[in-house]
Amino acid sequence: MAAPQRVQYSDDIEPLVQFIEETPPEEILDRTLEKLRGGVPTQTMLTASALAVIRSTDLPPGHHGGPLHPLVGLHAIAKLVERLEGENRFLPVMQHVALSNKHIHHPAMGPYTLLEFAPENAGGVEATKAAYLAAINRGEYNKADHLFLWLWDNAPRMEVFDLLMTIAIPKNVIDDHYFAFPAFTWRALENKAIDPKYFSVLMRPAVRYVSRYPMPPQTPEVDMLIEQHDLMNRVTRQESGEDETATIGELGEAIGKVDVFADIPVLMAKALGEGLSLEGAGEALSIGAAGLFLRSLGGNPMDVHLHTSANLRRYLLKFDGISLRNKLLLLMTWQSGPEIRSTAGRMQPYPQPDWTAVAALPHRTQEQLLDAITHSIYNQPPTDWSKVSNLGLMRAVPEVRATVNLAQQYVNSGYDAQALIARLAEIVCHDNFTEMHAFKHHQAIVEEFYATREPWRWMHLVSGVQAAAISFGKNMSIYEEALELLHAA
Repeated sequence: MAAPQRVQYSDDIEPLVQFIEETPPEEILDRTLEKLRGGVPTQTMLTASALAVIRSTDLPPGHHGGPLHPLVGLHAIAKLVERLEGENRFLPVMQHVALSNKHIHHPAMGPYTLLEFAPENAGGVEATKAAYLAAINRGEYNKADHLFLWLWDNAPRMEVFDLLMTIAIPKNVIDDHYFAFPAFTWRALENKAIDPKYFSVLMRPAVRYVSRYPMPPQTPEVDMLIEQHDLMNRVTRQESGEDETATIGELGEAIGKVDVFADIPVLMAKALGEGLSLEGAGEALSIGAAGLFLRSLGGNPMDVHLHTSANLRRYLLKFDGISLRNKLLLLMTWQSGPEIRSTAGRMQPYPQPDWTAVAALPHRTQEQLLDAITHSIYNQPPTDWSKVSNLGLMRAVPEVRATVNLAQQYVNSGYDAQALIARLAEIVCHDNFTEMHAFKHHQAIVEEFYATREPWRWMHLVSGVQAAAISFGKNMSIYEEALELLHAA
C-alpha cells in the first residue's frame, strides 16, 4: 500500500495555496495585498484561501475553527466584493485570507493535512447511499468521506446533496452549523463564487462534519404536523404569485409576533395545508425572521442566524432536486437551532422599532440621515470584556435602539435603498471578530430585501443596520491594519 499523500491542487493555483498556508500570520495581509495589486483576481485568491484552509486545518469538536466559517462565508464575501469599488474590493478578501491563515497556524487546528482519498463504490448508486446511511449510524465520518467522493461523480449532484441534507437538516437542532456548513458551501460552489472544478474536495469538510456523531435526532413534532395537515400530498404548488401577497404578509407578521418559537412550525404547517406555495412560505419565514430579529435584545454579534438561516432555506427551496420532505423540514425546523432558540428569552414586545420614537426624530435629508446612521454605528459604547462571562448571553446596549430608529426613519422617508446598502457594505468590512458572521448577515439582508415584496422588504434593511451596530468595534484589528496598508505611500 502506497504511503498516504496530502491533497494536491492544479499547478495554476498550488503555489498560491502554499503561500496562504506558509506565510507567517504577521506578514499575511501585507503580502496578500501585494499579490492582489499585482493582478491576482479576487476570485482566485478566495479559491486559494478556501483550498488552503481545508487542506491544512482540522475541524475542532465545536463549530468555531478549522474550515467551517471560512467556507460558510465564501458566498457573502464574493458578493460583497462586487458591491465595493476600487481597492476597497480587496478588504473582504484580505479578511478571508487572514482568517484562513490564522486557523492554519492555530495550535487547536494545526498542523494538519487533508489526505487524498480513494472514492468508495459500495455497489452502485443506491447501495452506496445505503452504505452512507449505515456509516452515519456508526459515526464513521471518514468512511462517509470516501463514499461521497464516489457519489458526487456517479449520481446527479443535487440528488447526492439532498441525501446530505437528509442528515444535516434534523441535526440543526443540535447545532445550527450542521445545516449551515454544507448548505453555504454548496451555495458558494453552485453560484461559482469560487472555481467549481474543486467541488468534490471543497465539500469534503462539510461531509465529514455532518457525518460525525451525534446521530441526527428524530423530528416527531414536525412529522406529526406533516401528517396532520397531509402535507406530503397537499403541498403541490412551488412558485408564489401576487395572489398570495396577503397570505404571505399575514403569516410573516404572525411569525414575527410569536413569544413561543415552537408555535412557528404550527403556523407554517397550517398555511401550507391551506394551499400556500413553498416559495411563498419561504418568503413569509423571511418576513417573520426579520420581525423577530428586530425584537431581539441580543448583543452577541454572531447571533445572526435568524436572518442567514432563513435566507439559506429560502434559496434551497427553489431546487427541484430537493425532496418535498426536506423542503417541509427546511420550513418547519428554522427555529430549532440553539442560536435561534436562545433569542426567545431576550425579546422586546411586538412591533419593533418603536414607531413613536421614530416619529419624534428631527427631519434629515438622505445624506444627513446616512451620515447619522454611520456616526451612530461608529460611536457605539465599547464592550467591557471583563464583564462578559458568556458571549451568548450578551445583550445589546441601549444605543443600538437609537441606531435602529434612524434606520427606520430612513426607510419611512422613502430614501434610496441602494445608498444605504452601499454604506453598510463599507461598514461590514471592519469586522474580524465574528468569523464571517457579519459578512453573511449583510449578504442575507441584501438578498432578502430584493426578494421580498412590499411593504415588508424594508424590515431587512433595518435589520442590517441593527446587526452592524451590534458587531461594530468588537475587533477590527485586521481592517485597521489592512486600511493602513492600502493608504501607505
